[in-house]
Amino acid sequence: MGKKTSRLPGFHLTLGLSLTYISFLVLIPLFSLILYSARLSPTEYWSIITNDRVLAAFRVSFSSTLIAAVVDGFFGFILAWVLTRYAFFGKRVIDALIDLPFAIPTAVAGITLSYLFTANSKLGRFLMDHDINIATTNASIVIALTFIGIPFVVRTVQPVLQEFDKELEEASISLGANFYKTFLKVILPSVLPALITGFAMAFARGLGEYGSVIFIASNMPYESEIVPRLIVQKLLNFDYKGASAIGTAMLVCAFILLLIINLLQHRLQRRLN
Repeated sequence: MGKKTSRLPGFHLTLGLSLTYISFLVLIPLFSLILYSARLSPTEYWSIITNDRVLAAFRVSFSSTLIAAVVDGFFGFILAWVLTRYAFFGKRVIDALIDLPFAIPTAVAGITLSYLFTANSKLGRFLMDHDINIATTNASIVIALTFIGIPFVVRTVQPVLQEFDKELEEASISLGANFYKTFLKVILPSVLPALITGFAMAFARGLGEYGSVIFIASNMPYESEIVPRLIVQKLLNFDYKGASAIGTAMLVCAFILLLIINLLQHRLQRRLN
């Protein structure tokens, strides 16, 4: 008898094409960044990334992105739930608007949001009349990152809710559990891995966001300056070593956080299975 194989025809070809694609678009640019940073001595590298302005930019970027990703996770799940479980007038319009941040340039989103929260708009005047200042503050950064990140959560959670076996939900209710207990014990564990994936994607997207933030934030060093803006500033000043050092530190921090999130998601998925 011939030797059986579990691989589909064309495995080696498609694997080679995939690795080539990943190498050219991801691995080679990242490896080049690391090599350029390696020109710095450990003392020089440490001096750059521990600079007060750099540390402040990291604090603003990671704190704002984390808050925005949490908000995206909460409201993204609600949006996915409503779009999946209910039928109402205008549902298709709302479903299409979810993808709007994917379609428009981030700079356009930043300009629109900055206009919305300044005195030029009715909303901005209303907020200022009540001593609520959102534009040019760190809150504006969170709003911009929330806007560009929420589609990742909705589009990740929505298919899982659509494929969820409603017989499990009905069985739980028939056994005497109320809706809230059914949601916590039956529905949420099934959706949680996808929700964590959406959270991670929104977090990763927001961490590198530049266009929408620079138009709505004040970009003040030590206060509201994000890491991507600081990197661009150093590049404009021809400080390539400083830009590469900060970029490498950002890459390592982001990789570690995303690795932890993915390990948590994998562990939850295994427990669910």
